[in-house]
Amino acid sequence: MEHTVMLDQQPINFGATGIEEIKQNMRTIFSTIQGSVPLDRAFGIDTTEVDGPIPVVEARYTAKIMAAIRLYEPRVTVTAVTYHQNHEIGKLIPQVKFQVKSEVMS
Repeated sequence: MEHTVMLDQQPINFGATGIEEIKQNMRTIFSTIQGSVPLDRAFGIDTTEVDGPIPVVEARYTAKIMAAIRLYEPRVTVTAVTYHQNHEIGKLIPQVKFQVKSEVMS
């Protein structure tokens, strides 16, 4: 079954389980700027290419998002990353589609 998660403002649910826990973890991964977590400087997404051309930034962020999720949320397989653009503020909002690996849910 395919699920979707977007980078959006949602309150943290400390009791989240199952798919909601996975979605919350993924939002945390791709909303954290790499280098900002004191004991794990590699956690998050490197945002140094923020001012590049949109297609280039999308391609590079897609690779970074997929690598970070593969490392920090190994229970899922990313199937697609798309972006919604907010042209007024020049912001890309990632939307990640994923499947939960079967051995985790068993």
